[in-house]
Amino acid sequence: MRTGMLALALGLLTLRFLPSLPPTWLLLAAACIGLALLFSRLFALGLFVLGLAWACSSAQSALDDRLDPQLDGRTLWLEGRVVGLPEVSAGVVRFQFEEAHSRRAELPKRMRLAWYGGPMVQGGERWRVAVNLKRPHGLVNPQSFDYEAWLLAQRIGATGTIKSGERLAAATGFGSWRDSLRQHLLAVPAFQRQGAIAALVLGDGSGLSTNDWRLLQHTGTVHLMVISGQHIALLAGFLYGLVALLARVGAWPARLPWLPCACALALSGALVYGLLAGFEVPVRRACVMVALVLLWRMRFRHLGAWWPLLLALLVVLLLEPLASLQPGFWLSFSAVAILALVFGGRLGAWGWWRGLTRAQWTMAIGLLPMMLILGLPVSSSGPLANLIAVPWVGVVVVPLALLGTLLLPVPLVGEGLLWLAGGALYLLFELLAVIATWLPAWLPSNLPLWAWLLAASGALLLLLPAGVPLRLPGIALLLPALFLPAQQLDDERADVWVLDVGQGLAVLVRTREHALLYDAGPRFGDFDTGERIVLPSLRALNLRRLDLMLLSHADNDHAGGAAAIKAAMPVARVISGEPQRLEATLGAEACESAPSWQWNGVMFRVWQWEQGRTGNQRSCVLQVDAAGERLLLTGDIDVQAERALLQGDLPLASRWLLAPHHGSRTSSSQAFIDAVAAQHVLITRSRHNAFGHPHPQVLARYQGAGVEVHDTALRGALHIRLGEQAAPRGLRSEPRFWREK
Repeated sequence: MRTGMLALALGLLTLRFLPSLPPTWLLLAAACIGLALLFSRLFALGLFVLGLAWACSSAQSALDDRLDPQLDGRTLWLEGRVVGLPEVSAGVVRFQFEEAHSRRAELPKRMRLAWYGGPMVQGGERWRVAVNLKRPHGLVNPQSFDYEAWLLAQRIGATGTIKSGERLAAATGFGSWRDSLRQHLLAVPAFQRQGAIAALVLGDGSGLSTNDWRLLQHTGTVHLMVISGQHIALLAGFLYGLVALLARVGAWPARLPWLPCACALALSGALVYGLLAGFEVPVRRACVMVALVLLWRMRFRHLGAWWPLLLALLVVLLLEPLASLQPGFWLSFSAVAILALVFGGRLGAWGWWRGLTRAQWTMAIGLLPMMLILGLPVSSSGPLANLIAVPWVGVVVVPLALLGTLLLPVPLVGEGLLWLAGGALYLLFELLAVIATWLPAWLPSNLPLWAWLLAASGALLLLLPAGVPLRLPGIALLLPALFLPAQQLDDERADVWVLDVGQGLAVLVRTREHALLYDAGPRFGDFDTGERIVLPSLRALNLRRLDLMLLSHADNDHAGGAAAIKAAMPVARVISGEPQRLEATLGAEACESAPSWQWNGVMFRVWQWEQGRTGNQRSCVLQVDAAGERLLLTGDIDVQAERALLQGDLPLASRWLLAPHHGSRTSSSQAFIDAVAAQHVLITRSRHNAFGHPHPQVLARYQGAGVEVHDTALRGALHIRLGEQAAPRGLRSEPRFWREK
């Protein structure tokens, strides 16, 4: 039986690693073959095939529900209902929209909409809105959040920006009640930690600031501020333990068997808590696991601790096969498996303190391979921070927050308990801030398969019981993953990455011993691409310092992420075409301070139009020459600056050209295109940007000159090996079944 369950689970998990989905006819054939194999000796193989067929069919259904390509970028009037809890951040209201219909087109079942400067929107309301609709699309880089995979896992078939709208009906139903409760929680004075209380009670993290999330990430305590399996298990365990304690002291009614009652009460509490949190996929997963553990406790303890874990995995994947696209799925099941391995089968009982400390350090070691392969930040202070935060949140904060929420109708009592919960959270965040300053998180590099396998083997050895020989060599197996040497380049060669930062620019140029970042991406409110995209990508490429950050000029789309990068990574020098407009903390020098230099046989030349009147015209232009193959990075220069560049002494002929000003109509003159005589032009922009970049006339000029166009909005981040005369590689071409080509 276990072999069949394992085979079915492997079939369901295989979906995550498929480059593309098989056609419908093949899925039908696979389902028939799988059913036939069930009645043969190849029973397990049949379950594997059936699991894979079911997962692929479910994924194909979600892909088919995406917005029609013909509607991509169009604005339509829609009517529908707001579901869940809307998020408000930096003046932007974001929410999910269901039951949407339009007289002009068929729409996906679920959409995610944003309303800039929009009114307060409440869950359960019905609205009529004018929306600029977009197919699911995300930025693709060496390391960044996979937005397209997240949207598919949520079964969101379209995103959009609301232009205007009107409320058709007031909020009704359970969603309305949850939203009202959230507003009540946020209105209670609680040491400015109302947002964290709402996160713990309702699973709504929108009340936490960017600094809060950064602090939680550095200390490895993000899981404590969202309703996760830990919170569901804590409440269920508390209720179970309460009944067990009453039975032990003789206070439980003798006519009622305490064990079934304890399990029933624990499961009821978990379900009510999950319902309060909106019963999203992570909460459903936690409730399923709690239910199976309680069932195991009542009837099936003789089967061992791994049975409920495997069964929970199957139930979760059968209900939602796309759950495997989310990092939280892998982390939660890995964490439970680690605890089962560490605490299962040990001789003798451990005290609570020894058990807690062992759980923290084994979790840090055991989850390290999973964090590395998922590209998630690894918290050096996680074991220490969790040693303090887990019991504090579980024993003090969560009970106070839930009890305070339950007693809100009672004057002063409920608000007083929430005030105490806020005070406890305030103290916790103050302590976490100290720990994060002392030991911040670090971003891992992209590991080759051999290094990751060594790390996974080393972690497994360290988690084995103390009596098992060869445990300590596991430390040596972890070292290659933690101290992977940087990729070495030959002299006269440069490695170039044109990152996909949307409507902005960030280009990394590396030689054998040096690294330069040309522009740092934009910053939009709380979303800083320097911190969220550029920095993780640099770390993924095993880069730990920058010799130079060259900011072409001070406009936000080119320099917005510079401060975050310099704060997190050593930068030896910063130069810019507009140093006076940049933050003083950057310490930027003028562009003319470095006219030319050479690194490892690669020549770098800088040019600026000193008579330029605007920031765009004063962009610092950089040319990189590796073994005669040249790359020209032009910032946002316009036609006038191009004319001045043509009259300068910089040798313009280059194989690679970054289109000036993202392909704007005010740049890329025919004379400039002819003088550069590039074979490839690079365009960095966001899809459906408000500026219309690149302009059709500009594209026509490049195509007329026989220049091959490479667009980050269509190809993702671009990788170029300068000095080898090779073709570029776009990361969007890497096969992922959920990624739009």
